[in-house]
Amino acid sequence: MKTRVITAVIALAIFIPLIIIGHLPLTFAAMVLGVVAVSEVLIMKKIFVTSFAAIVSYLAVILMIVPAGYLAFLPSQLNRLTTVYILLMLLLLHTVFHKTRFSFDDAGVLTLAIIYIGMGFNAFITARAAGFWTLLYGMLIVWLTDSGAYLFGRQFGKHKLAPKVSPNKTWEGSILGTVAATVILAVYLHFFPVGHLNFWLMLLVTVVLSVFGQLGDLIESALKRYYGVKDSGKILPGHGGILDRFDSMLVVMPALYLLGII
Repeated sequence: MKTRVITAVIALAIFIPLIIIGHLPLTFAAMVLGVVAVSEVLIMKKIFVTSFAAIVSYLAVILMIVPAGYLAFLPSQLNRLTTVYILLMLLLLHTVFHKTRFSFDDAGVLTLAIIYIGMGFNAFITARAAGFWTLLYGMLIVWLTDSGAYLFGRQFGKHKLAPKVSPNKTWEGSILGTVAATVILAVYLHFFPVGHLNFWLMLLVTVVLSVFGQLGDLIESALKRYYGVKDSGKILPGHGGILDRFDSMLVVMPALYLLGII
């Protein structure tokens, strides 16, 4: 527990100023986090993190993360989508020339990871561009839901939510975590309005995003369960890897965009 608390304090001391500053420092941090997250998938797949496939994957996820304005130097036919497509084709070609070491399955997993991680961190940056309070709103949904689900689940949890994927999560914790997050964020939205929707619609959005955040957590739990690992990585002592810490946000932030909040 002591290690977990110390890591959290250090991480927040670094991350909070970056969130406040935004712009290039936050974009660079998101790119680094994205590369580390992809490396965690590579390790789970037992692919060398310095291999050709790894380097291509890092470039692709960086292209997915950076705001469009950073890619203005590219020719019109080489926009974000087409450039990432070229990199993904290189992964497919890699299966032809190194089929004993890199398979179509490997390329498919990395492609999905690039989209999942890249879109998640890109939306994180987009939320900050929409405003500090907007980004904080999305982050609070994740933090409050997670904390509420943990605390209420330990106190009242009886019915397992997804026992084969995450045996400690309960329906009681999940529901009460969403309720707690929604109540607290109702106060937050009163003082710091977010988006273009009215207050009551934003409360409904909060409920939906709280559920999405929990689904993001379960997605990452299913990933770890499939590869037989306890944590996605070891970069954060006591907390695991980047995917362990950002699993919910990688779903919540794109949902903010899809729901028209950012």
